[in-house]
Amino acid sequence: LEHLIKGSDVIVDALLGVGITGEPREPYKSCIMEINRWKGRKKIVSLDIPTGLGSKISIKPDLTITFHDIKEGMNKENSGEIVIVDIGIPDDAVRYVGPGELKVLYPRNKPSSHKGENGVVLVIGGGKYIGAPAISGLAALRTGIDLCYIATSKKVKEVLSEIIEKKPLLPLNLIVFGVFDETLDKKSIPEIERVIERADTVLVGPGLGREEEIENTVLELVKICKTKGKSLVVDADAIKAVGKDVDVIKNSRAVVTPHAGEFFNLTGEKLPKDLEEREIRAREWAKKLGITILLKGEEDIISDGRRVKRNKIHNPAMTVGGTGDVLAGIVSALLAKGVEPFYAACIGAFINGYAGNLAFEKFSYGMLATDIIDMIPEVLKKHL
Repeated sequence: LEHLIKGSDVIVDALLGVGITGEPREPYKSCIMEINRWKGRKKIVSLDIPTGLGSKISIKPDLTITFHDIKEGMNKENSGEIVIVDIGIPDDAVRYVGPGELKVLYPRNKPSSHKGENGVVLVIGGGKYIGAPAISGLAALRTGIDLCYIATSKKVKEVLSEIIEKKPLLPLNLIVFGVFDETLDKKSIPEIERVIERADTVLVGPGLGREEEIENTVLELVKICKTKGKSLVVDADAIKAVGKDVDVIKNSRAVVTPHAGEFFNLTGEKLPKDLEEREIRAREWAKKLGITILLKGEEDIISDGRRVKRNKIHNPAMTVGGTGDVLAGIVSALLAKGVEPFYAACIGAFINGYAGNLAFEKFSYGMLATDIIDMIPEVLKKHL
């Protein structure tokens, strides 16, 4: 390499792109160090991003020619002069989620990994409603996590236990704890907190109900999750509870999944019908709260206050009950597997919608939320 560089005027760095994780390994590490040794003596130009950007060892170019747009983390100090070139990416590919995020960002299991290392989700739900927490838990499992715990009422546990006995292969990996009597209350917090310790991500809300005691308990549990640094999905009935004190989720690794009515419960603001205006409101509130918002609608809007994506992959039959619980479970699984909140919401919306379309092809308007769950592995098989 040294001999080649000596005979050249310009060094073009096209070694590694945006898809790498961790520190560059050999032989790339030695190449980076050798190229940087010629800094100031040869012109160094990186393509798209400097190799190793964001790690301890990276190319230090004079110029970076980046494709389509500046990549996250790039600045003059680490990338030199930055020139953006148009490579013909359609506007819709930028605006809408698609299979690309899933293919690039979904964490594959390492051959050496053990049970629990590929994601553990806790679903806190049920009491008023039986099916919601189970639907979320099964969706999370189908998205590729190792374990799913459900903290629910004793009644719901009994019903789920009967289902497991009758059809053991479906919900076998759901580990169900009956921690409260009829509805969630503060007496159950210590036992739930012990389960929170075991989880990577907590999903709170499916099927809980909206009584004052439930909502106050939700607030306490969300505070515990934030204090312990757990990623969090706030869905369904828990959204109204959090709207009573939004400070509990501020600047956290939380994804909140409201429809228009729940967005009002969260923010006190009614959404306009215009899609562009909705996007502005969602982005503003995501930025204000320091969270990711996945606003469900005819076109889903996903924003972390800085970035915005939309999702239009779904169908009218997905108004059937339980599809929101499926979505929440998928997003929870992606968070538990280590995907950052914004992309967990983006990929989750895509998987849910694509699986819904596959289910619609088979069952038409008679499809159920559980049919969508069954199609999640088909989405993963197709795009991974």
